[in-house]
Amino acid sequence: MTTKRFSIGYALLLKKQKSFIQDSLVNLAKSRGIDLVKIDTEKPLVDQGPFDCVLHKLYGEEWRKQLQDYLILNPNAIVVDFPEAIERLHNRISMLDVVSEIEELDNDLRDGETASFGIPKQVVVYEPEKLSINETASFGEGLNLKFPVIAKPLVADGSAKSHKMLLVFSNEGFEKLKSPTVVQEFVNHGGVIFKVYVVGKYVKCVKRKSLPDIDEEKLDCLGGSLSFSQVSNLTSDERNDDRYYKMLDLEDAAMPPMSLIVNIARGLRKAMKLHLFNFDVIRDTKVGNRYLVIDINYFPGYAKMPGYESVMTDFFWDVLNKKEARLFNCEKEVMKLVDSNGECGEDTESHNVSSA
Repeated sequence: MTTKRFSIGYALLLKKQKSFIQDSLVNLAKSRGIDLVKIDTEKPLVDQGPFDCVLHKLYGEEWRKQLQDYLILNPNAIVVDFPEAIERLHNRISMLDVVSEIEELDNDLRDGETASFGIPKQVVVYEPEKLSINETASFGEGLNLKFPVIAKPLVADGSAKSHKMLLVFSNEGFEKLKSPTVVQEFVNHGGVIFKVYVVGKYVKCVKRKSLPDIDEEKLDCLGGSLSFSQVSNLTSDERNDDRYYKMLDLEDAAMPPMSLIVNIARGLRKAMKLHLFNFDVIRDTKVGNRYLVIDINYFPGYAKMPGYESVMTDFFWDVLNKKEARLFNCEKEVMKLVDSNGECGEDTESHNVSSA
């Protein structure tokens, strides 16, 4: 008896292909009866395949239309994930607004203690350059943001420009900014950021070095801004700059309660209707048991996760066998959760959890 083989067509930019489509992943998937096939983006999607699943990280109206046309001809195919859901993460305000949708979660921990979560205070400034010449500029009525703040481009589309962020110590630090900017209050967090990878029901939490704490007493001596390529990584020169910071040994940093992390991951997954994403969490050192979600990214660098090949292959298997699937209704353009029996319903399965 011949076992059915599945075909997953992937449409990824070259950089993502090189990092994600490793021989180790391709071979492991193949051993499970899953063939990973590159989609030729120069040709219409409807002329390729057929694929049991389309895995992608492409954007734009043309690609969205291609996916819709493909699903009309192949109604049983699965798309991971739908552009409408992914687009929410391209705006740093709508991205974190989703956190408010899951604040009703039960956050009682197993040891009897409690923990809370949310997001830092933030506001959109559409003309940030004007803040540089106005010493009394207000970030937003009722927010009471205090320096230092992190200035992030409003658009988060994965481009190099969208990753250009500033740690701003005074109004002068806004002088080079021209485009709409999210101004987010900087929260001392022990120099550690927790990166949480979500692959369907699988949750992996790791800790990484981040911006070290800032002594409030030294703020008067700091002016302008400090540039860094990503909020969790200083440049090599800045890492060695002891005028501002000293780095923390990651071994000293306690992991957040996994029950809380899993609750957030599950809540985000259901609210955003996404399978593949990660989110960054920091611990507010002033509160201790208060955790803040500061960023959410679609289809992150999973190859950095140890053993990512088995995690992704298990996910592919579950998707292809309808345990982790979402169907697209071409008439109403809505997504529905599908349970292990292929029927629409709520996600009631437990999460596979890992931390490091």
